[in-house]
Amino acid sequence: MKASFQHYILNFKNPSGTSRGVLKTKDTWIITIYSQGKTGIGECGMFRGLSIDDRPDFIATLEWTCKNIDKGLEFLLLELKAFPSVQFGLEMAFKALEAQHSFELFASNFTKGNASIPINGLIWMGDKAFMQKQIAEKIDAGFSCIKMKIGAIDFDTEVDLLKSIRKTFTSKDIELRIDANGAFNPNDASEKLKILSDLDLHSIEQPIKQGQIEEMTSLCETTPLPIALDEELIGVFDVTKKAELLQTIRPQYIILKPTLVGGYEGSDIWIDIAEQNNIGWWITSALESNIGLNAIAQYTFKKQNHLPQGLGTGSLFTNNFESPLFVNHGELHYNKNKSWNINL
Repeated sequence: MKASFQHYILNFKNPSGTSRGVLKTKDTWIITIYSQGKTGIGECGMFRGLSIDDRPDFIATLEWTCKNIDKGLEFLLLELKAFPSVQFGLEMAFKALEAQHSFELFASNFTKGNASIPINGLIWMGDKAFMQKQIAEKIDAGFSCIKMKIGAIDFDTEVDLLKSIRKTFTSKDIELRIDANGAFNPNDASEKLKILSDLDLHSIEQPIKQGQIEEMTSLCETTPLPIALDEELIGVFDVTKKAELLQTIRPQYIILKPTLVGGYEGSDIWIDIAEQNNIGWWITSALESNIGLNAIAQYTFKKQNHLPQGLGTGSLFTNNFESPLFVNHGELHYNKNKSWNINL
C-alpha cells in the first residue's frame, strides 16, 4: 500500500465575504491511496485561519501520513488526533478503496438518485445590494431555508435586510438562519439576540467568539433565539471534554463540519453526546471541493437528519471537480449516471 498527496487551489467565482475577511481562493490537499491495483481518493481540506490543524507542520504531517499509510486507518486516526482534516481525508480514501464504485462511499437511495438532501441557500457578506441580490436568487431558485452570514457590515443594515425578507415571506415560507461567526461582543450580544428574535429566525450560529465558555453559557440559558455552536467545537479532542462542553453550555443546536471535527468518527461522537443531552444538530461542509462535499453528503444522508443541511457549497468555485452532485430546488441530488472528472 502506498499513498501520495497533492496541493490544489480552489478559486471562488465571486469573492466571498465572512467576518474573517474576503475569500478569493481556498487551499486543499488531495490524498490518494494505492493498493492492489485500486485507488482511493480523499480530501484534507484544512481551512486556513479556522482549522485547528492550520499549523506550520501540516505538510510535514501529510508526508508522514503517506510514509506510514501501510500501518492502517485505525493506527493513523489515533496518531492524527490533532489533525482532523487529515483524519477525514484518510477516512474518505480508505472507504473509497473498499467501495465497489470508488466515490460511492455509503450506498443509499441518495447515491442511487432516488432521494435528495434539503439544504440551505448560503448568503455571503457584502454590501446591501450584493446581499439583496443573493437573497433574491436563492428564493427564485426554490430554497425554503436561507442562511445569511452577518457581522461584516452595520448591524442595523443587516437587520433591515432580514426585515425585508420577512415582509414578503413568513417563517412558514422561508426558514432564516444567521451565522455571526463570533462577530458579537459579549457585552451587547443579548440585546442583539433580542432584536433578531423579533424576526422569527430559526437560529444563530456562534454569536460570540469561541472560548468564552461562561459568557456563551449565559447566552444559551437566556437567549430568545436558539443558538448553534460551530467554532466552539473545533479543537476539542477528548470525549469527556466534548461532553463537558455541551453539558456546561447547553446550546440549542450544534453544527458539525467533519473536516474541522475529525471526520466521520469525530462527528459521530459529537452527535451521540448531543442527542443524549437533547441538543439538536445538523451538518455542513467547510468549503471543500466536490471530493469532500461528496463524502460529507453521503454520510449526512445516512444519518437521516431531516433539517436542511449546509451542503450547497459545490457551485462556489470556477475549478471544482466535475461530479454527480447537483442542486435543484433547494435540495442536493446525486446523478448516478454522471462520471467524476478529477484533473489535478
